[in-house]
Amino acid sequence: MSDGALFAGPAMRRLRKKEGLTQAAMAARLSISASYLNLIERNQRPLSARVIFQVVDQFDFDPRNLREDESIGGIDGLARRFADERFSDFEIDRDEIAEFLASAPQAAAAFARLYDTAGEGVAAGDDPIAQARLEIERWRNHFADLDMLAEKMADEVRLSHSDLGVGLAERLREKHQLAIRILPREIMPDAIRRLDLHARQLQLSEMLTLPSRNFQIASQIAQLEYQKEITSVAAGAQFTDEAARRLFERHLVSYFAAALLMPYSRFLRACEATNYDLPVLRRRFGVSFEQLAHRLTTLQRVGQRGLPFFMARLDRAGQFSKRFSGASAATLLESETSCPLWIANHAFERPGDLCTQVVVAQGVDAGPDHWFTIARTVEGSGASGEARFVLVLGLEAKLAADLVQARGVNLTVEDADPIGLGCARCHRPGCTQRSLPPRGAQLSFDSIARGVTPFQFGRD
Repeated sequence: MSDGALFAGPAMRRLRKKEGLTQAAMAARLSISASYLNLIERNQRPLSARVIFQVVDQFDFDPRNLREDESIGGIDGLARRFADERFSDFEIDRDEIAEFLASAPQAAAAFARLYDTAGEGVAAGDDPIAQARLEIERWRNHFADLDMLAEKMADEVRLSHSDLGVGLAERLREKHQLAIRILPREIMPDAIRRLDLHARQLQLSEMLTLPSRNFQIASQIAQLEYQKEITSVAAGAQFTDEAARRLFERHLVSYFAAALLMPYSRFLRACEATNYDLPVLRRRFGVSFEQLAHRLTTLQRVGQRGLPFFMARLDRAGQFSKRFSGASAATLLESETSCPLWIANHAFERPGDLCTQVVVAQGVDAGPDHWFTIARTVEGSGASGEARFVLVLGLEAKLAADLVQARGVNLTVEDADPIGLGCARCHRPGCTQRSLPPRGAQLSFDSIARGVTPFQFGRD
C-alpha cells in the first residue's frame, strides 16, 4: 500500500448505509460500476481523486473523514499502543496492525481511545504529559503550517541582517518595541526568560548559552506574532485537560522557535549535503545539540522528507523526560525506563562526547528493532553544571549507512548489541545487569545451584 493511496472502504460502507443505498445505487451516484464500489468497500482498491470529488459533491461529505486512521496516529500510533507489555504474549506484528486498521478503523479507534484512557497504571486521560505526547505523536511531530510561517519569517530576518540572532533581536525592537536585557543570576534565580511589558524588556538569564538565548528570543517572537495560529492547532486536539493543552501549546512554541533558527528547506539541504554531520550542523545554524536533535525528528514535509529520526532525553536514573518518535515508528521508547546496557546510560561517563551504538531491541514486536543510536550529554537550560541529561538520537540501522557518525561502524544485525525495554519488560535470560525480574514471568528457584543472575524465570 503506497503512502499516496487512500484506502477508505469502511468509511465508504458506513456512508452508503447511512444514506440507505444499495451498492448499485451508490455506484450510480458516483458514476462507477457496482463491482468497483464493492472492491473499494473491501479495501481492495483505493479511492481515486475523481471518486473522492464525486463523494464530496453527491453527499456533501467532508473528505477528512475518509482518513480515520489519522486521528489515532495511523499504523505507527496504533503500534505504539500495542507495544505495551500487557500485549506482549500476543506477539502482534506490524502487518496485523495494518490489517486491523485497514479493515476495521472504527474498532481500532475505539481500542485506541480505551487504551488512552486506561493507560499504564495511570489513566492517560488523567496525565497531561501523556495526553500532550499522544497529540504530538499523532502529528508525527511535524506541523507544516508552523514550518511555513517560520521559514517565511527567517527569510525576512536574514534579509535585514546576516546574523540571525541579531536579526531576531532587531525584530523585537522594531516590531514590538522590546529591548533585550541580560540579568545576573541573583536577579533571576528561578527563571531563564521573563517578559516585562512595563519596562518594555525581554529579560534573559546570564546563565543561558548563546544558542539558548537565541532560542528564547525566537520563542518569545512566536508567542507575540503567531499565538493565534498556535492556539488554533492546539484547539483542534480537543483536550479534556487544560494542563495538557498548555503543554501542547508550549511544545508548538518551541517547535516554531526551532523552525525559525533552522528553516526547513535550508536545514534539510544542509543535512543532506553534510550527510547529517551533527557537529557541522550545530555550528552552521548556531544551535545546541538538544535543539538540533528536536529538529531532526520533524523533517516530514510532503515531497521534501528527511531521515526519520527518533529522539529521547534521559536522566541519570534512566527515566525518559522527553520522547519523540516522529516518523521513525520506534516503539522501544514506550517503556518508562531504559535498558542499562544502552549507550544512552553510559554517555553520562563521557560528557560532551558523541557516543554511538548499534542495538537490537528485544521484545519489540510492533516496530523496527534494529537501530543506530547516537548519545550525548546535555545540560539543563540555565543550570550549567547542575542538571545533566543525555540526549539520544536513533535511526533505523538500514538507513544509517551514509551518516557521518556511522562511518566505520558495523551496522549488521548480527553484531548489534542486544538491549531490552527496561528490566520489568525484558525477558532476556542471563543478563548480569538485571535489577528486577520481568513482570508476567514465573520465578524459578534452584536449591542446588545459584546462577550468575539474581533471578531465574520462565513465561507465566
